[in-house]
Amino acid sequence: MTLSKTYVISIDDVRSAAEQLAGVAVRTPLIENIKLNEIAGGRVFVKAENLQHMGAFKFRGAYNQLSRLTEDEKKRGVLAFSSGNHAQGVARAAQLLDIHATIVMPKDAPPLKLAATHACGAEVVLYDRYKEDREKVALAVAGESGAVVVPPYDDPLVMAGQGTSALEVVEDLTAMGIKPDQTLINCGGGGLASGSFTVYYDAFPDIQGYVVEPDEFDDVKRSLESGVIQTVDFGARSICDALLTPSAGERTFPIIQDCGAKGLAVTDDQARAAVAFAAKNLKMIGEPGGVVSLAAVLEGKIDTKDKVTVCIISGGNIDPEMLADCMARF
Repeated sequence: MTLSKTYVISIDDVRSAAEQLAGVAVRTPLIENIKLNEIAGGRVFVKAENLQHMGAFKFRGAYNQLSRLTEDEKKRGVLAFSSGNHAQGVARAAQLLDIHATIVMPKDAPPLKLAATHACGAEVVLYDRYKEDREKVALAVAGESGAVVVPPYDDPLVMAGQGTSALEVVEDLTAMGIKPDQTLINCGGGGLASGSFTVYYDAFPDIQGYVVEPDEFDDVKRSLESGVIQTVDFGARSICDALLTPSAGERTFPIIQDCGAKGLAVTDDQARAAVAFAAKNLKMIGEPGGVVSLAAVLEGKIDTKDKVTVCIISGGNIDPEMLADCMARF
């Protein structure tokens, strides 16, 4: 499939990001599991980005962006807004590069993510996600400090960095002589999806891509169906805190759309079940927002019989209490 000129990153951008991340990011494994294959009726490969630095793929995009700042920009520091995984990724990248980081996080962010962000030496500014706009809060803080804003998804360097996880998948599958039929990507603002689809459609032009979201935050699914970027109701709720963005990005959405991707959505209980399945059967710890693509496979949201399917555990930063609850329920 040939993408239109609306895209803002290319496969070369992702390859450049891979060079930037070489020796810094973890090359995470691609896992195949007998039980999962039996349920799917085909072969399913799971990219384990929960094993990435700070427990999520977000480190890739954050480091690719921060490592390219000028010396003057580094002196001014960086600022990011995130419910947790981007916060941790930016905080760790900034720590490695000796850059001061300020992170705007919601007051109800998981304690595990707040603690990890603090542990990397970042300054944390809290806000009410249900009453305040995080971007406005972040821009106000940036205006006072002069810090460089590091967007969570709608930035070419961040998008290219996230796409490096898919680049590893392509390399691993190619080495095994396997051509995937379809790939499912967890989706909030679309940074991981846009970067990943750029890679997958370059390597496998006939692949079918899917974005997977919580059903209360299915704005990208609805956007793909309508052809226009849709937003989420301000009061929407989900346990998938990593995916609670109000809409897809102006840069990310055109790439997802041009690829011919389709949208899927799962319930919170289906995400909980996938957390339990990953722990019990894959021996992998995933957070609810990190396992929605796995949940879509387990729930039969798409046809996987006699097909090769790729999905991802994009994050594993789950509080012990929630993990225990998921395990007990399922």
